[in-house]
Amino acid sequence: MTHKNRRRFLQSTTAVTAGYWVAGGIAPKESRSAIEEIRFACIGVGGKGSSDSKDAANNGKIVAICDVDDNTLNGRKKDEDFEDAQTFNDFRKMFDKVGKDIDAVTVSTPDHTHAVATGMALKMGKACYTQKPLTRTIWEARKIAELAAGSKAATQMGNQGSESPGLRSAAAKLKAGILGNVKEIHIWTNRPVWPQGIPRPEEQPVPKEIHWDEFIGPVEMRPYNAAYHPFKWRGFWAFGTGALGDMACHTLNVAFAGCDLVNPVSVQATTTGHNGETFPGSSKINFEFAPTKNRPAINMIWYDGGNKVDPEMLEGRKRSDSGLLIIGDKGKMYSPNDYGAECLFTGVEDKEVDFERSPGHFKEFAIAIKTGKPTWSNFANYAGKMTEVILLGNLAVWAAGRTKQEGQQVTSAKLEWDAENLKVKGTSEFDSMIKPAYRAGYEL
Repeated sequence: MTHKNRRRFLQSTTAVTAGYWVAGGIAPKESRSAIEEIRFACIGVGGKGSSDSKDAANNGKIVAICDVDDNTLNGRKKDEDFEDAQTFNDFRKMFDKVGKDIDAVTVSTPDHTHAVATGMALKMGKACYTQKPLTRTIWEARKIAELAAGSKAATQMGNQGSESPGLRSAAAKLKAGILGNVKEIHIWTNRPVWPQGIPRPEEQPVPKEIHWDEFIGPVEMRPYNAAYHPFKWRGFWAFGTGALGDMACHTLNVAFAGCDLVNPVSVQATTTGHNGETFPGSSKINFEFAPTKNRPAINMIWYDGGNKVDPEMLEGRKRSDSGLLIIGDKGKMYSPNDYGAECLFTGVEDKEVDFERSPGHFKEFAIAIKTGKPTWSNFANYAGKMTEVILLGNLAVWAAGRTKQEGQQVTSAKLEWDAENLKVKGTSEFDSMIKPAYRAGYEL
């Protein structure tokens, strides 16, 4: 970062901190003066990590970058904001060498390494920005939320639609009861857009630029194949979380914020079956939420792989490829995109509400580091809870299991969920899917 850009960043951050967040009564931390740069290390700098690391560079100084792909690292180093950054292929070695020199970490890796990298950062007291979903498994989501609460470090999950005024205002309207008693929520997506429903690929030679052992990280070793890296890892149970894990942190966001969707009591999935290697080609998942003191029971349905909500439920509006429909006893709310930026109401009068505006998703994280004001999607109170709900859906997908013939639908038993103890009631069959085993050296 040049001296001119550094000065501009410090001026803008200080102005926002003083004029916006401190208006809520949060004073800057004594340990990190608002006139200092935030020192970042970025784990994963390709794909979404490209923009995440650039956001970090725009809000501080990049001390280190880490990626399992040397081509990705070398490409990132060509950017002037990353010229002075130390490079690593193993985030454990990065923490050992530069941990004392950094304030914050971005984690933009495949899902299976989110928890271990994030946990290491939090245990060192570092602020952490981790891409969605927060973790690959339910137990990890709970553990990371607990670590975040204990560390008191600034945290944020990368569901960037959270910054949208449209999403925030809609969530406030839902909390205010604009739809009356919400009974049903429908969420659909155009995912997957990567291969699923396929067998494990055969071994191929590892390209010289790929550090395969570091890619595998905490999960059981398997041979390299180009079917995994880059991006297509999302469809594999070992590395990703499928369509639900990829998109629900976005598409569910406004409903999760506005309808108190924590701790479902049961979940059931109907899918095209899976072989234990990859997620099924399509799924439909039903979540049940018990009534609370603030709302009645809610039924939520997720659709992917070509499954979508019945268009007649949209009151004449065109059904989008991805979207959200919330049905109350007074009216409906329809969001025709993944990020909740536009929310359309029918059957009720749409009124203005007060809500807290975001200065920008990553800027919100940078300000949280300097002031201590939690971000919207912080780990302890929001992102961890949301991730638990979403990954419970994947547990039902796993439980649906194999199909006897191609194209046949398979329905899981209804899994009764003990949220407090992270257990499926009455069985230990799914314990290893809830809490994973870790390869030596990567324990959480």
